[in-house]
Parts: sequence; structure tokens; C-alpha cells
Amino acid sequence: EIYTSFPTRRSSDLNLLEWLPNLFSMMPMSTVTNISSTEKRAIASLASLYALRMLGLFMVLPVMAIAGAGFEGATPELIGLAIGAYGLSQALLQIPAGALSDYFGRKPIIVIGLLIFALGSFVAANADTIYGIIFGRFLQGCGAIASAVMALVSDLTREEHRMKAMASIGASIGLSFSVALVLGPVLVSFGGLQLIFIVTGILSLAGIALMLTAVPTPARKKHRDGSAIISEVFKQLGNGQLWPLNIGIFILHALMVAMFVSIPQQLVQAGLTLDQHAWLYLPVLLIAFVLMVPFVIIAEKKKQMKGIVITALGIMILALILMSQAAGIWPWAIALGVFFWAFNIMEATLPSWLSKVAPAGAKGSAMGIYSTLQFLGAFAGGIIGGWLNNHFGIEGLFLILASAVFGWALLVIVTPKPAHLNSVRVDILNQGHSDVQHSLYLDALINLRGVADAILIAEEHAIYLKVDASVFDYQQAMAAVNSLGE
Repeated sequence: EIYTSFPTRRSSDLNLLEWLPNLFSMMPMSTVTNISSTEKRAIASLASLYALRMLGLFMVLPVMAIAGAGFEGATPELIGLAIGAYGLSQALLQIPAGALSDYFGRKPIIVIGLLIFALGSFVAANADTIYGIIFGRFLQGCGAIASAVMALVSDLTREEHRMKAMASIGASIGLSFSVALVLGPVLVSFGGLQLIFIVTGILSLAGIALMLTAVPTPARKKHRDGSAIISEVFKQLGNGQLWPLNIGIFILHALMVAMFVSIPQQLVQAGLTLDQHAWLYLPVLLIAFVLMVPFVIIAEKKKQMKGIVITALGIMILALILMSQAAGIWPWAIALGVFFWAFNIMEATLPSWLSKVAPAGAKGSAMGIYSTLQFLGAFAGGIIGGWLNNHFGIEGLFLILASAVFGWALLVIVTPKPAHLNSVRVDILNQGHSDVQHSLYLDALINLRGVADAILIAEEHAIYLKVDASVFDYQQAMAAVNSLGE
């Protein structure tokens, strides 16, 4: 998620750790101020918190289809539901949890969410039937903290450093997903699903300790680029520019979960025991990551977002067709590598596309809708994957999934290219202005070079902008605001 852009230093002046987040955003870094120790601590602790939670959530993906088959009442459909059940509760509660954090504070809502997530983990760990696991997974999803965490990031970082904070959290999510696919098969070989859920619960409790001891407590405030506003959510539901992305993320996560209903069993039939699956996933994910990087750079730096997304969709269709015909370890390794290559491209580019087309002051609400559809996709994928696998077999499952991606590709083809605009918030330091003074602020900013749209939110004492970051000067915007406030 890209929030803003500022004057740059030469790339040779940047060390590797500073440069890596910008590799994906391709946005320059600020020279206005140095990042503070408080911001560094906030970014590191929140990225770690997110990674701990997502690690626990993802570890069941590569193992549930096999390890869950031994539970009383297990069927392919119910195993699929057990994989995706968290998505339903997460989708239902994510936006409300973010709104509650605006009123009761971020940290209390996050701590409550982590407690619920831990409870769900321990319920699943003690389950004797597949229904107990489904209930535990549903409870895990009730600990919906994603929107509150993102809002807390906005509270704890200044505008010029928020890009790096979001990049760090995005990297932590990607890392946790990769580690989970590798670690899940290892843990299940030692203690079955019970051990995975116990470790997940412990990680959640560790996240609470991290939140209480390491994360600073910010002043309570709303930030429309960091959290959803309920009234704005309903408005953005009618924004046609967002729906190709909302539909896309639904399909993407539905097929990702649906795949894992059947892939583990196929790998076992190919000759890999469950504890050996980690050694297939590890190199596949590493290679897919390396292949993804140039495409993301082209999408951002060369402003070829739509073309790269369409290319990734073509690669994904190829991967699903390869999976429908795969037999043996090497064919599956190649098919999975091609899939995760495309999947990583989509995961990196779709949120960036959404950030570009979301109206000024509506990014948090647009992202709330997007994330809700993402989790609903995971829920639907669990149910659909189990049903399709049971009724159409492995070949039918992947060909039907390929058809769904093809339909999405047609939708993207007829969707206009996104303008490469970023979201920026400018605070009004001198409060209590009249409507006439508000109009002066808007006029001053809307006429600045690179500004495409602006909206003033009086209750937040802030102006939200959509800007062309290649020419927009943040310091000039701040100078204009400050001169009017004097």
C-alpha cells in the first residue's frame, strides 16, 4: 500500500534496508525528517505482531486436507469448510472492529481480538471431531484485528514514513505465508493438528505481550487512509472502479484455499510424505518470489499495472491447467512454482491498484471492502474446493478454477488503466476555521502541481489528496497550509 511520495536521495545514498521497501513501491523516500526511534519501534513491533498472527492462521493450509481426514465426521466438503471457516467471521467483523477501534482505542480492540484468536486456537486443539475444528477456526476469524492494526500504523507514523511502515507489514505477511507453508508440515509430523493449534494459540498470546510491552500508545484519532469509515464504506460499494479488484481478490483467495483442499493428497500420491512437503514448498516459494520482483517493478516504475495484472492472470491460468494434468513430483513442483509466481504478482499489485483509484479520503474504506471480499473468498474457496474435488476430481477442480480466472481476466481487460496517483493526508494545525477558510485551504492545495483531487474533513482537521507523486512536492503543500493558518 503506497501512501505518499517525497523528494529523493540518489539510490547510491541508500543502504539496502532502506532500499528494499521501495523496490516494491518504487516510490521515493523522504528527506523531510529522519524516522524516529518511536516509529521504528512501532513498525517493527506491529510487523512482528501481524506475522505471528498470520503464521498461525496459515499453517493449517498445507496439512488440513490430510491430517483432518482422521477426525470424526470428516468429509471433503467439511475439511474444506474447516480450512476456510476463519474467512467468514473475519469478513463479517473486520470493518466493525476497525470502527470500534476509532472509539475505544486501537490497543484494547487488538488485545481482545488476539484473545479470541487464541481461544479459537485452543478450542481447535482440543477438538475430537471435524465440527470442533470448524468452530475453532470460526472463532479464530472472530479475532479480526487487521483493520485496527493498519489504523494503529497510521496513528504511530508520520505521513512521510508511512510508506515504509506499510511496506514492512506487507513483507511480514508474505514472509509469514511462506514460513507457514514450510512449518505446517514439519509441526504436524511431530504432533498432528493439535500441535499446530497449540503453537498458534501461544503465538497469539505472545502477540498480546508484544502489543502491551513494545507498541507505543498513540493519541486517539481517525485516519481515513488507515481505517474504514462506515458511511464511506456504503458510498464506495457503488464505486465501479473498485469492483474489478474486489471481485479479483475474492477469486484469488477462493482458488488459493480451494487448491489446498486437494494438493496435499496429490503430493502424497506422487511419493512425498506429509513431513516432506516443506522441502517442496520452500524452493518453489523462493523461486516464485525472485521471478515476481521484476514484474512488480515494471508495474510501478513503468506504469504498466494493467498489463502486468493481465500477464499474471495468463500465467495463473497456465498454472491451473498444468495442475489439472500433473502427475509426479516434478510436474507438481513446476505447476506450483508457476502458480505462486502469478499469485505473488497479484498480491503485490492489486492493493497498489486499489490505492491508486480510491478517491481522496476513501482509501481506508475501499481497502476495508477489498479485505472483506478477500476473506469471503477464502471462506467460499474452502467450501467450493471440497465440493468440486469430491464431485469432479482433481482435473475438474483445476479446470473450473482456471475458467473462473479467465472470466476475471476478461473483466480486467475491459477495465480502464489506473492513473498512478497516491494518497496523501495534510493536517491543518490551526483548528476552528470557517467554511470560507476551508475553501481557501482546498483552493491552495488543489492548484499545486501534481494534485488531482482534494477533500477536507473538518472533524479530522485534515485534507486528503490524490497526487501524482513524480511531481508533487509535499513540503510545498505544507508551506501553503501553514501560511494560511498564520
